[in-house]
Amino acid sequence: MACIEARGLRKAFGTTIALDGVELRVEEGHILGLIGPNGAGKSTALNAILGLTPYEGELKVLGRDPWTQRDQLMRDVCFIADVAVLPRWIRVSQALDYVAGVHPRFDRAKAEGFLAKTEIRRSSKVRQLSKGMVAQLHLALVMAIDARLLVLDEPTLGLDILFRKQFYDSLLNDYFDRSRTIIVTTHQVEEIQHVITDLMFINHGRSVLNCSMEEFESRYAEVMVHPEQVAAAQALRPMHVRQVFGRSVLLFDNVDREQLATLGDVRTPGIADLFVAVMGPPSRGAPARQGGGSK
Repeated sequence: MACIEARGLRKAFGTTIALDGVELRVEEGHILGLIGPNGAGKSTALNAILGLTPYEGELKVLGRDPWTQRDQLMRDVCFIADVAVLPRWIRVSQALDYVAGVHPRFDRAKAEGFLAKTEIRRSSKVRQLSKGMVAQLHLALVMAIDARLLVLDEPTLGLDILFRKQFYDSLLNDYFDRSRTIIVTTHQVEEIQHVITDLMFINHGRSVLNCSMEEFESRYAEVMVHPEQVAAAQALRPMHVRQVFGRSVLLFDNVDREQLATLGDVRTPGIADLFVAVMGPPSRGAPARQGGGSK
């Protein structure tokens, strides 16, 4: 079953096209990483999915039209933007009271259980907490809501690496299951590679790559080429070429890995490396791109 399905999704702000015919399908129980530069259309896509902006084209979220059926949809959806959105004046106990009062699927005992694993005091105000603690509080509130769709927009922005890892570990171990679906946008793309099941690159309002992580791992390969094999590797038309410690590192799309292994050391690229290859200017030694792939 598709949790989210978009066909020809389009949104314009005056003469600016924020979304330009986006096609998207996210299956129930999957985790989609939505990656793109600033101004690419990520936030507009999330706003359409959350019923916060009208749009053209077809969009169904949990079987509903998010613009005309937002009230019903929000019973099954949670949203985290930057963790700094929690009011600084509110006490932890008041935050628990508030969510319990507005969301019918909030389990206060469950939230209290998550908070018991932290050093957060119920009497503390948000402004007295570190940003890492605010993230823990926000995640405890969200994980205690029995939602079918969780939307995360730069959820770990400004957190140090320890709290970012704890955030995603908690998300996977304490929240995610096959009945829930997650969309996450982030600029810290390396940290979600082990988390997501599906990947989408968006730029100038268009989807330029859309694949499962299984396809990502089987389709793309990066090779640190032996110096004497550089010409042979270039002949296989790499997507991207870069230099690391004086060695050529070439990224390939749909080239046999056994063949690549004769040229150097082969590995699966990081999402960031593929992002640069697909979105950045053509690198020296790589052929001009004809556009990204999609499933």
